[in-house]
Amino acid sequence: MLDEIEFSCREFGSLSAPTVYDILRLRAEVFIVEQNCAFLDPDGDDLAALHITGCCKGRLLAYARLLPPGIRYPGCSIGRVSTSKEVRGTGLGRDLVHFAIGCSRDYWPNQPIIIAAQLYLEQFYLDLGFVTESKPFLDDGIMHLLMRLETAS
Repeated sequence: MLDEIEFSCREFGSLSAPTVYDILRLRAEVFIVEQNCAFLDPDGDDLAALHITGCCKGRLLAYARLLPPGIRYPGCSIGRVSTSKEVRGTGLGRDLVHFAIGCSRDYWPNQPIIIAAQLYLEQFYLDLGFVTESKPFLDDGIMHLLMRLETAS
């Protein structure tokens, strides 16, 4: 199944209504239901973001959001990284973040990528080349860390 995943990176205005629905549903399943975290997911940043989708046979299985420099942090940012529960542990999350890093480099080549990673995912991001920039902090009831990936050399 994973060899059939098609990744795309699109601006909000080019997403179809069903795609936006699928994105919001996946984000709600992961961040609100699974993590039992009540927060306003559509936070206004989606309109300025690039949206990465990973689909197999028309079904959304992975998603991430890229924010331009200056929206959330001085550098660009990858956030709302999520995969469907059924494909976790398959490497799809790693493939998704690799694709997101590549898109960030294409759109903002000289910018560091700054993320607010959930604490339990610190090693996942360290393995991808990010470095930890902060002590753990609470965000929407979940411990996070700021992490940074410098521009490619």
